[in-house]
Amino acid sequence: MKNFEELGINKDLVKGLADLNIIRPTEIQEKVIPVLLEGNTDLIGQATTGTGKTAAYGLPLLLKINPDKNEVQALILCPTRELSQQVAKQLFRFTKYYSKIFTESVYGGEYIGKQITSLQRPTHIVVATPGRLIDLLKRKALNLSSVKIIILDEADEMLSRGFKAELEEIMSILPYTKNKWLFSATMPQGIQHIIKRYMSPNAVRIKESGKNVINKKITHQYLICDEQEKLNKLLQFLASEKENRGLVFCRTKGATQKLAKQLIAKNIACDAIHGDLLQKERDKVMRAFKNKTLQFLVATDVAARGIDIEALAFVVHFQLPENDEYYTHRSGRTARAGKEGISLCFVNTPELKVLKNYEQSLNIEFKQITQL
Repeated sequence: MKNFEELGINKDLVKGLADLNIIRPTEIQEKVIPVLLEGNTDLIGQATTGTGKTAAYGLPLLLKINPDKNEVQALILCPTRELSQQVAKQLFRFTKYYSKIFTESVYGGEYIGKQITSLQRPTHIVVATPGRLIDLLKRKALNLSSVKIIILDEADEMLSRGFKAELEEIMSILPYTKNKWLFSATMPQGIQHIIKRYMSPNAVRIKESGKNVINKKITHQYLICDEQEKLNKLLQFLASEKENRGLVFCRTKGATQKLAKQLIAKNIACDAIHGDLLQKERDKVMRAFKNKTLQFLVATDVAARGIDIEALAFVVHFQLPENDEYYTHRSGRTARAGKEGISLCFVNTPELKVLKNYEQSLNIEFKQITQL
């Protein structure tokens, strides 16, 4: 395995990575970085969240920015406020010993006037959610005429959040951008359409090894239990995890709210997060989770996307997801930044066939546990 300098990364950036304890490139970084450094190219990367794709595209991006030009040279699109903030923060950390490159994060749920003011400062990279970017463009608060790189991060998640029209509008505004880099954990039909319509037919395609990329540091487990046993089994599991933190998934908003209330009634430090929360309500819950006032979150699939907290030890599938794509995203919340994690499914006997399907489609193996 090569190190970052051997991949072509500037030694000052490598020094910043070392401060973050990022020493050896992950598989996706080793495959992507040399391609992006080689020259102008379109690239399609298939990689799960938590496997280092921010550095995979972020390091070459930083090397392609001219810090002496006070203009927006790159645009990164993200599905959520949380991921947008996380990406901007990572780019800032990478450049600790490097040239001053200014990144601004803009997203919905925040006063737009404040963001317009921020964009009037020197800005080289804009990290944006699609809806907020469109709002800023309509107000002529952002000039993209010098953008030479556009990155779609977690593209499948942006589609699942209903940003298809916004993505197409943004891509059509920047048809001649020399570098379009798309990263996605899965490749549903909507993503294939964007690739075919807006990216070069000669785009480089890179994916992590495996039939369908799942972080190899995740241990996949299942526990057989009836519906009426689930709550007690969950309480036993959470107690066994002691100080560890994690996510518990349900399929619907109603089930999420009900389970959170049941856990709170048992003095469990948790709260619910789902798609109907106002942004300020979501922010309040996420702040409490990040500062460890809450130990667990009960979440729906869509609401949990974009949550990027490195120290989550586990995810529990209190209810199985609708499909293997959702399983990929759920399980990707744990085992981040090189750490290990557990993905535990509570299933009844008929649901075992669903796990068999996941094993085949995702190239993973589930291990049964009989006691917690």
